Amino acid sequence: MLDFLSQPWPWYVAGPLLGLVVPLLLILTGKAFGISSSLRHVCAATVPRGLAYFSYDWKARGLWNLTFAVGILLGGLIAGFWLANLDPIALSEATRGDLAALGIKDFDGLVPSDLISWPALLTVPGFIVLVVGGLLLGFGARYAGGCTSGHAIMGLATLEKPSLIAVAGFFLGGLLITYFVYPILI
Repeated sequence: MLDFLSQPWPWYVAGPLLGLVVPLLLILTGKAFGISSSLRHVCAATVPRGLAYFSYDWKARGLWNLTFAVGILLGGLIAGFWLANLDPIALSEATRGDLAALGIKDFDGLVPSDLISWPALLTVPGFIVLVVGGLLLGFGARYAGGCTSGHAIMGLATLEKPSLIAVAGFFLGGLLITYFVYPILI
């Protein structure tokens, strides 16, 4: 069973399973899928009172969301320690060539350590990608009213027009970063 769970699943299995998350979550809890509001709930639980943005009953509004976030963390730990597949990621030669042209040469892990690692954080490109990119991603998620997962999985499944606009923006932003920003940084 562990061998089966630790192998990459084909799209025609993983996709429908992911698609079932939306109706199951709505049926079982009546709640929408999304994670970006968790940070606000954590701040509301820990930041001293007085800031209007964090002054609300976080237990009533966000306890289920924080439980969901803890579940994601625990699921990641279980997958990383007991179900980890340490085989290199399967990339086509064309993709390897395109990434090499951008300066990414290490394909041993799930993410390129040339940009996403502790040593890379101390470089200008690494700092821009990890810190500045992370801040922009967080701001964008709040400005868009949700994160990529919430909009792309929940919002599109429930036919929300703002989610379609947000997902198009996420996709366009990814293309712009890949073709215009990464070549300048690396």
